[in-house]
Amino acid sequence: MGNRRRVAERRKTGPAVIGGMIAVVVGGAGLGAYALYGHGASADDGSTSASAGDHKHVKTGPLSATEVQTTATTFLTSWKAGKAAQAAAVTNDPTAAGALLTGYTKDAHITGVALTPGTRTGDKVPFSVKGTVAYKGISTSLTYASSLTVVRDKETGKPLVDWHSSVVHPDLKDGDKLVTGEAGTPPVKAYDRDGGELTTAKYPSLGPVLDGLREKYGKIAGGKAGIELDVVRGKASQKAKLSDKTLLTLTKGTPGKVTTTLNPAFQAAAERQVAAKDRSSVVVVRPSTGEILAVANHNPGFNVAFQGSLAPGSTMKVVTSTMLFEKGLVKPDQSHPCPKKYKLAGWTFHNDDNSEIKQGSFKLAFGASCNNAFINFAPKLKNSDLTTEAQQVYGLGMNNWAIGVPTFDGSVPVQSGAQMGASLIGQGGVRMNPLNMASVSATVESGVFRQPYLVSPDVDHRTLAKASRTMSSQTQGWLKEVMRYTAGYGTAAKAMSGVSGDVGAKTGSAEVDGQKKPNGWFTAYRGDLAAAGVVQAGGHGGDTAGPIVAALLKMG
Repeated sequence: MGNRRRVAERRKTGPAVIGGMIAVVVGGAGLGAYALYGHGASADDGSTSASAGDHKHVKTGPLSATEVQTTATTFLTSWKAGKAAQAAAVTNDPTAAGALLTGYTKDAHITGVALTPGTRTGDKVPFSVKGTVAYKGISTSLTYASSLTVVRDKETGKPLVDWHSSVVHPDLKDGDKLVTGEAGTPPVKAYDRDGGELTTAKYPSLGPVLDGLREKYGKIAGGKAGIELDVVRGKASQKAKLSDKTLLTLTKGTPGKVTTTLNPAFQAAAERQVAAKDRSSVVVVRPSTGEILAVANHNPGFNVAFQGSLAPGSTMKVVTSTMLFEKGLVKPDQSHPCPKKYKLAGWTFHNDDNSEIKQGSFKLAFGASCNNAFINFAPKLKNSDLTTEAQQVYGLGMNNWAIGVPTFDGSVPVQSGAQMGASLIGQGGVRMNPLNMASVSATVESGVFRQPYLVSPDVDHRTLAKASRTMSSQTQGWLKEVMRYTAGYGTAAKAMSGVSGDVGAKTGSAEVDGQKKPNGWFTAYRGDLAAAGVVQAGGHGGDTAGPIVAALLKMG
């Protein structure tokens, strides 16, 4: 890793970014930046050469089509011939490239590789890969598509392949590797609560979930390992809680059996809902038990629903309101203004569409999701108050949930000043995912935090997370009152129309830097069902995630 880091630093050094401005540092005392034509560089090829005292010419400027094509061809030809060092030499990280390309033959046992380049698009060249995976007399064919990007090295001016592990295979993250052999973990067959087998053919979203189940239960579920080509995760991927992934099965082995809490009707409906909405994710849980009934993501490659880390926007106001009620700072029907602007620690906070509520109750502000009705409590709060509430009552941010597969358990860091104010409305450093926010609604509905789970703790005798205290019945009643009002008359009313019974909801819109539209959030409950969803870059939660959640609650 040390060599790789040094090479990466040497060849990928760019301009320094300071306070949002780019500072370009030019070496040589008293020298300015200048361009010099000639000495091998023509004035019409889109590039220039800089001359220093040693007359070394460094080519700059955009890459030509010839440079891209030649570099790509050299790399692919060397890789195809099994010359890992030569292929790595035309990348900007030869140490990492050489190790992975060597392992492609040595560890992954892939031979007879045919690499066919596709049509170049700018500096990017797609290519197809065909080969044979052979291990102990067993072999099978392997085909997939990948791509590479050519960049100009800032030090030498040479065109080089911009190295990432995904060049070798698109499922690889930097630091991962490919390995063929007897699987360290036996395969598993996962089943829903009614005994139906869970497969990606039937439920496309469940790929990461099934990978996680195998990693957790493969060795204790009674299976026998087969021979596979696997993505073995490196340190960075492990830190991100990514599971190893099987790319190719040479011999299947004998799978063990794992039964989950998933409800086939809810899972099928959740899959249909997210399939119709780009970048959407949703989770359904049962408040009385914590059982997860459905989990689905539009993009099956990453389980945002369980492992996403996103600002939850105004859905976080449920937790904030719990804190305010418990501290006796406000009651639902108490008059509480929501000014158009509010200044805190040098920041000026605005409501959506610059709206305001001059005379109205806190319940009205909650239902309208008026931001400054929450932020203006900041001077009365300690920096740690929201963090404490989230941890002690909702079990969030403790990194101790044990649902049966990897999860991100929310984060509500202690913050100060304007950032603390922003955290009250689910911005700042607060991070959640649909599982976390479904659990929040479930806790409100039942009055008690029950850690969500996908596999019964009886299977492996693991300990589920618990909250250190329970909200008072009065606080629960007030939370249900404001969430019921929001579902009937507030920002959630349109989505919740037609959802009958004991219901409550909260919408959210979380701003993201560089993103034109906010992430749309929605969390709600109906009787003994709770659900939450997010549509990234979708816009207002009531219009985007709301219909997804409401459709699932209607099934209860």
